[in-house]
Amino acid sequence: MTQDGFEAVDIDTSKPHPARIYDYLLGGKDNYEVDQQAGDRLAAAAPEARIGVRANRAFLQRAVRYVVGSGVRQILDIGTGLPTSPNVHEVAQSVAPDVRVAYVDNDPIVAAHGNALLSRSGTTRIILGDLRQPRSVLDHPDVRQLIDFDQPVALLLVAILHFLTDEERPAEIVATLRDALPAGSFLVLSHATGDFADRSDAQAVYSNATASLNLRARAEVERFFEGFDLVEPGLAQVPFWRPDTPPPPHSAEIGFYGGVARKTA
Repeated sequence: MTQDGFEAVDIDTSKPHPARIYDYLLGGKDNYEVDQQAGDRLAAAAPEARIGVRANRAFLQRAVRYVVGSGVRQILDIGTGLPTSPNVHEVAQSVAPDVRVAYVDNDPIVAAHGNALLSRSGTTRIILGDLRQPRSVLDHPDVRQLIDFDQPVALLLVAILHFLTDEERPAEIVATLRDALPAGSFLVLSHATGDFADRSDAQAVYSNATASLNLRARAEVERFFEGFDLVEPGLAQVPFWRPDTPPPPHSAEIGFYGGVARKTA
């Protein structure tokens, strides 16, 4: 059986997968023992890991409310991961019911779970695609059917770019996606960092996973926003980006940067 060119044999449950580790740390159930073991090792190496993924998820929700409140009615979420309620479309449509959301992920298990949960209204869709092939994502017929690139789009790259190595040229990938967006579009991005603690042990957890963890410093993360104007407060640790509740304990140790930026031209 195939879907969008992905064979069933591509589903590898013998190795931990970043999306399933993330799901486990969030308290989800869509994971396997190998993912749970990796998540426990990660939490041992980085004690704030569980707090960090929850803070990153809360940042995503605040950012979605911000871009929809700014008038955007289309969202392209690449590297969406396993669905965790409230999902992006649930958050967005609570602000504006006409928002359309295209989810993209390269894991067939994510696609299977997503298709089971998404609404049948035609305003949401999940597509198998790979961030490392941005042109194929942009040109995918299901993306094109849902997203009008003549109108502002919110591009979500949340907790995904740190799974690309420098050799995979993540900055060029982001630039390709940016150039497809019209003025008035937004980039919502978060990225893991080792700026606040030595996280080499945490990186080692991913050495046997389906993708490595590539931590980047603040200046490196800021470069992904070239061609966009960061909105206040700029690039910040995720608990401190426009918080609507008191930051969780140990927030200063959370190794995630997050930012929202607008394309003005």
